[in-house]
Amino acid sequence: MSFLVEFHLPSELSAAAITSDPPDNFFNYTSGLWLVNKDLRLAERRREFNVGELRRLAAQSVGRTFKDVANMVKLDEGGFNRIFLITMNDGFQMVARIPYPVTVPKFYAIASEVATMRFLRAKGLPVPEVYGYSPTSDNAALTEYIFMEFVKGTKLTDIFMEVKEADLASVLRQIVQLESRMMSISFPAGGSLYYADDLKKISGRTTGVQLPLTDEQFCVGPDTRLHMWFGRRSQLDVDRGPYENAQAALTAAAQKEIAYLQRFGRPLLPFRRERREAYEYKKQSHLDHIKNLERYLLVAPSLVPENSSLHAFSIRHPDLQPSNVMVSTSPDSGRLEIVGLIDWQHTTILPLFLLAGIPDRLQNYDDPASQLLIPPSLPPDLDKLDEAKQMEAIGVYYARLFHYHYAKDTEELNKLHHDALWDSVCIFIRRLFDRAGAPWEGETHDLKELLVEASERWDVFAQARMPCPIKFEPDDVRKTKEFSERLQLPDENFEGLRRMIGFESETWVPNEGYDTAKALAQTLKSKVLARIPEAEVREKFEANWFLDDMDEKDYM
Repeated sequence: MSFLVEFHLPSELSAAAITSDPPDNFFNYTSGLWLVNKDLRLAERRREFNVGELRRLAAQSVGRTFKDVANMVKLDEGGFNRIFLITMNDGFQMVARIPYPVTVPKFYAIASEVATMRFLRAKGLPVPEVYGYSPTSDNAALTEYIFMEFVKGTKLTDIFMEVKEADLASVLRQIVQLESRMMSISFPAGGSLYYADDLKKISGRTTGVQLPLTDEQFCVGPDTRLHMWFGRRSQLDVDRGPYENAQAALTAAAQKEIAYLQRFGRPLLPFRRERREAYEYKKQSHLDHIKNLERYLLVAPSLVPENSSLHAFSIRHPDLQPSNVMVSTSPDSGRLEIVGLIDWQHTTILPLFLLAGIPDRLQNYDDPASQLLIPPSLPPDLDKLDEAKQMEAIGVYYARLFHYHYAKDTEELNKLHHDALWDSVCIFIRRLFDRAGAPWEGETHDLKELLVEASERWDVFAQARMPCPIKFEPDDVRKTKEFSERLQLPDENFEGLRRMIGFESETWVPNEGYDTAKALAQTLKSKVLARIPEAEVREKFEANWFLDDMDEKDYM
């Protein structure tokens, strides 16, 4: 049944009063397109709901009525949610956010995000106020939702190249100060944060590790990180927390992946098609990955650092990138101030040594100048460079600037995080931890490579506590390292083509660049194929071209 049939307008309201956008614009993703599996990505993000009832519920959450709503427009679209701006007749504005069908775990993700935001706001952090929410679609609007404060500010990503370095440095310092406050909050267990009553609704009983406050009952419950629930993993009855100790947090994701492979696993070609030639277009065994995951579980107990202060369960923003930092100019000081940290979905409580690290969009680890924490500066001859080289130099400068100030401020203001941030053992443990918990995509080599390195550096990890529980034969070690070198070329080629064509994660491009990017991808494919003289090799390469549509169901 279509929305226009099932939604009835109050007699005193015209259709124009309902929304400034046509319903399909509300239901569909319109912020960009994908070069690969465009129709699938769009279908994953199409969500129909009762627009009128969502407006009514939103108004009700702030003590108003349907008649008080002036309009509702789509404000933004992220990786997991669609955001609407609702404006009242008196000018008051608020945000309504609904998840895409592809967003998981639906109930836990929404319930946990609400509890996390309210908990941190109560601790004095600049987090939007939540007015109301529903972690299920069993309501008049026919969708899950969160109603929250509209933060009046500007995304840092929109202005950081326009502000003075001193202002940008000030904002980065504020970020570190806020992180320090967050990380100083202790939790009794790992997982994600909830209201105890919400967990009781889905389980029928009191669950989780209680975290009592004076006026509200919070608890730590199941881990909402996406890879714990991705695809058919949501069907598994596995331990997702709460984690009682650091070792339990280290092993849960790997145990989840073993359970998935034992139930659903089958030999697969690598999902990353640019790598398939290196594998001679042969399917890789899921049993090999299970074996490497079992090796990881053997070494995991020895990965817990001896420094007990790093075991403490802590919380931090799950995706602290400039687009999630809202800033505004202070009328008193005239300086930029953080007025809101947004997008707390999939926030997880983990031991500090697993949470540590410079956020992905702020780090610049691969740059030698950033590694040495050399104060960044623009080239003295910037004005003499052509436009392309100027843009490249400015990009390098800002990447170094973010990394430098975050690292230096963390050293001063968040010493414990700094210790875990730069400790080489902790850095390696986090890489191994992330790889062992990631969904299997037809490759086990990256995990095995890290396990080989762990066995070679065992004295550093175990600190003479026990002998290494895993062993690789010298010939196996040699072949593993040789294959790592072999994969460097397709990885570098992919990154080069990504920059040339201009796509982002999952091959996403903005609408205005789609036709150009699609045509360029086809041109590059034709040029590459023309250079392959052998028909059989050319056919295999064409059948596995990484920018053509593909069947993804076996990887879910």
